[in-house]
Amino acid sequence: MASADDVPDYHQSSSRSAPTGQTFFPKDKNNVLLVTRGHPFARDPFYNIFESNQEIEYSAVEHPAAQLMFNPEVAKHFDCYVLYDMPGVEFNRVPGSGGVPTFHEPPQFYKDGLMAMLEEGFPLVIMHHACASWPAWPEWSEIVGGHFLYQPMKSRGVDRPDSGYNIDVPHKVSPAMKHPITEGIEPFEIVDEVYMFEVFEDSVTPLFTSNWPFTKENFYSSKLALAGTFNSNEGWEHPPSSNLVGWIKTYKNSPIVYLQFGDGPATYKNETFRKILANAIRWASSDEAKAWAREQAKQAAE
Repeated sequence: MASADDVPDYHQSSSRSAPTGQTFFPKDKNNVLLVTRGHPFARDPFYNIFESNQEIEYSAVEHPAAQLMFNPEVAKHFDCYVLYDMPGVEFNRVPGSGGVPTFHEPPQFYKDGLMAMLEEGFPLVIMHHACASWPAWPEWSEIVGGHFLYQPMKSRGVDRPDSGYNIDVPHKVSPAMKHPITEGIEPFEIVDEVYMFEVFEDSVTPLFTSNWPFTKENFYSSKLALAGTFNSNEGWEHPPSSNLVGWIKTYKNSPIVYLQFGDGPATYKNETFRKILANAIRWASSDEAKAWAREQAKQAAE
């Protein structure tokens, strides 16, 4: 009698849900749409984060097809969208161009659909580089609560320097408040990419802070990197920035979670990171989060 060992690897699913993966929307789990493309990532280790989460059933979709799913009619089948994408940026590697990227606005149907979703209170969990999406559309930074700048440009109407990055930084992350997303989380060590960018502290509720010094000596210029000079801050000026690496906020009637964690395999396998992300998806999908967002919107309108 043949055993499972006789079945070729490519016929064996890595999914924990069913031998061939779910092809329907289960009623006993949170149905999550996971959106990617626009930034490279280690695919199998990343998707394992979601495959190992017994509380969710996820469906993965990439740009540009993903843009067709940002509307209330499609979103009603899901409890939450998790964004690990970076659309709207066309990197320029042509010699002599200075590496200045081309920015593309989202198509109007995408903007209209997303705004309708947020008006209805649909939750988003935004991960890591997704904060740097749609640089030609300033409204995206207001949804996120922060603005990553590839070049010196305006943020909220004020001229600002290009943002900074640093890859594989060992740092300690600490909860900033008691919340369902921080429940069971003690200060922990993580190795991950950190960003020095515009954080709209007046628009967000802090969840996590980092002990990494957010000063120009500890980051590299995005503009220089795009011009071909990687990991350099020579001649780059940037004032100290926020050490917030996770927050919640609202946009219209929707609960929004942003987590700066999530650059690569070292982070993907960090059990505390996995717990935080699972907590974030659970909370964002909950009636509690939606009621909180509606109350915040009501108070803002008064």
